[in-house]
Amino acid sequence: MTLETLPGSSGYLDLFPDRRMSYFSNPYVLRLTVIAGIGGLLFGYDTGVISGALLYIKDDFEVVNQSSFLQETIVSMALVGAIIGAASGGWINDAYGRKKATLLADVVFTAGAVVMAAAPDPYVLILGRFFVGLGVGIASVTAPVYIAEASPSEVRGGLVSTNVLMITGGQFLSYLVNLAFTEVRGTWRWMLGVSAIPAVIQFFLMLCMPESPRWLFMKNEKDKAIVVLSRIYDIARLEDEVDNLSAAEEEERQRKKTVRYLDVFRTKEIRLAFLAGAGLQAFQQFTGINTVMYYSPTIVQMAGFNSNKLALLLSLIVAAMNAAGTIVGIYLIDHFGRKKLALSSLSGVIMSLVILAGAFFAETPGSSNGIYGWLAVIGLALYIAFFAPGMGPVPWTVNSEIYPEQYRGICGGMSATVNWISNLIVAQTFLTIAESVGAGVTFLILAGIALLAIVFVTVYVPETKGLTFVEVEQIWKEKAYGSGYNTRSLLEQGNEP
Repeated sequence: MTLETLPGSSGYLDLFPDRRMSYFSNPYVLRLTVIAGIGGLLFGYDTGVISGALLYIKDDFEVVNQSSFLQETIVSMALVGAIIGAASGGWINDAYGRKKATLLADVVFTAGAVVMAAAPDPYVLILGRFFVGLGVGIASVTAPVYIAEASPSEVRGGLVSTNVLMITGGQFLSYLVNLAFTEVRGTWRWMLGVSAIPAVIQFFLMLCMPESPRWLFMKNEKDKAIVVLSRIYDIARLEDEVDNLSAAEEEERQRKKTVRYLDVFRTKEIRLAFLAGAGLQAFQQFTGINTVMYYSPTIVQMAGFNSNKLALLLSLIVAAMNAAGTIVGIYLIDHFGRKKLALSSLSGVIMSLVILAGAFFAETPGSSNGIYGWLAVIGLALYIAFFAPGMGPVPWTVNSEIYPEQYRGICGGMSATVNWISNLIVAQTFLTIAESVGAGVTFLILAGIALLAIVFVTVYVPETKGLTFVEVEQIWKEKAYGSGYNTRSLLEQGNEP
């Protein structure tokens, strides 16, 4: 079988144009994707709910109302937990499997939600935030890898992007829940406590789901792996997938049995893959997305809209656009390609950030609801419209598919840790920088970072659309050691229009 007719290559898709849609309509694949994607919902809900809950936490605890440090700690402690959860999540995935890692994340998240809802003081609340962060961190590593390893290569990007849709959907849901509980006794306790419900649901649903077939195969449980694969592929394609897994297993057997963190940097092709994956995760955050999501009400008020109600309403619209844009990304990522989608997304992000900066530069002190205020809102909306379909799903999709099986968990965990650390840095510095140099300059800084991201993606990130995991490994070997593997260069194939 030649490379051009390998399942997942462009030639194969030309021969079977309906193959992509048949996989998208496979009930088993969809059920697995949705259940695993609940982890993304928890991720999104937790990042969004605290902005509304904090208003009522300050009313209940005077010490919080009087201490900016305690307010920042309540918000950021979940990020600290997520950093630790993501860093350890890679090892947990490799050692115990994707299914057990998901179950563990659900248990830890549920415990954190219960602790938050019952917290008698802000210090117990902070502990609960830490546990929730641990669960979110583990889930942020596990869900994309679990979905990718059970997905046909033709639709892998779209299915992994479904997890990102769950993240943005969770953020939108958190805004709705915040509004729903504003008149209910115990407001913030309900806002934070109800997050346990989807975690409990996912826990029991995951008990009925299989382990990742690729993880099973690499752990020498081939019969179980083939049973799972047979529910995803027809018999002809199944043989090809088993052959690919056998080849990958043989290669892994020749390497060390145990992968340590430092091993990622000792092998050139793995080092290049990690640079691309971690770089994408860092640029996703440093181009400002969670600044927009955390502080969109503040940004709207900075633009001159002083009404809290109007600011929250406009922020709800921003969250809805984020979710809608992700749906567009699910379609585009397997048709347009990861690299092209990221580059076009970043180009639009730069344009919208320049509009935002211009609006703040032109806005005069003391004015409100003028043309420049609306221009800032339009810039904010354009930012989401360009970011959500591209730089939202692309980093998570690329990180789920660029690492060899033996390194997938540990590298995925390390790159997710980079994402959470970058998230923490941006969240903790945005308002300080904006107060120091002005919002206009701050958005120009973000635009400059987005420009650097375009250069980075162009140079370091290959196109992986439609490629099998084995073919993606070949790309990194070609990048590391040159083209000499008796096949047409996959790097050249990926760069074809």
